[in-house]
Amino acid sequence: MTSTTVRFADTNILLYAISGDPREEAKARRANEILATADIGLSVQVLGEFYVQATRASRPDAITHAQAVGLIESWRRFPVQETTVEILTAALATRQRFGISYWDAAIIEASRHLGCAVVLSEDLDAGTDYDGVRVENPFASAA
Repeated sequence: MTSTTVRFADTNILLYAISGDPREEAKARRANEILATADIGLSVQVLGEFYVQATRASRPDAITHAQAVGLIESWRRFPVQETTVEILTAALATRQRFGISYWDAAIIEASRHLGCAVVLSEDLDAGTDYDGVRVENPFASAA
C-alpha cells in the first residue's frame, strides 16, 4: 500500500472509462477523472472482471483483447491487490456478516487490505460502511 491510496475503484469505474455510449458520457467523464488521480487502488479481481466485460462480444462498444491488455497494463500504475487466501477468508466472513455476494465482499476485503477507506462503486450500496470501508457512488450526480 502507498500512503496516497485511499479509494478503491470497482469494475464499473473502468468500464465507464471506456464507454462509447452517448448516454454514459457524463459517467465516462467522471470515471476518467477518477482514473487521472493518484489515490486509487484496484484488485486482480477488478481487472479480470473489466477484461471479461470489456471484450464481451455482445457489448456494443467491445474492445479488442490487445486494447484491454493495454489498458490493464496502464492501470497497473495503481496499487493492485492480489487475490490471496487471506482475502478469500475475510470475504467469506464479510459475505456472511453483511449478506452481500462473495464477489462484492472480495472487493471490500481487497480494498481493506490496500488500506483504502472508500470503495467507489455504482453497484454496492452507497453510504454503507463495512467495518471501516465505506461505499461511495461517484456517479450519483452524473447524468
